Amino acid sequence: MKPEFENIELIENTAESRFELPFNGHIAFITYEQEGNALALTHTIAPDELKGTGAAQALVEKVFAKVEASGKKIHPYCPYIFAYIRKHPEWKRLVDPAFSGYNGL
Repeated sequence: MKPEFENIELIENTAESRFELPFNGHIAFITYEQEGNALALTHTIAPDELKGTGAAQALVEKVFAKVEASGKKIHPYCPYIFAYIRKHPEWKRLVDPAFSGYNGL
């Protein structure tokens, strides 16, 4: 994670079922749904103004840290998150073994 994101607090917006990371007047977010003891991470959205800043990567890392601290698992339906885990296999520990796409990681 780039240093400029380390001290930015991740916001869980439960009303919108998403995690938000505000940066430079814009918000990157990941939408989720509860699936048993796992969070289905469905979409990662970073506005055009944040593309190339590292905001999406920082958002994913902060969400993963929050999920891990909660003791939950994830279902990475979002292609960005799925690709991130393939690139950083140390995060496979968060993927629920019952996730249907688990073998693709």
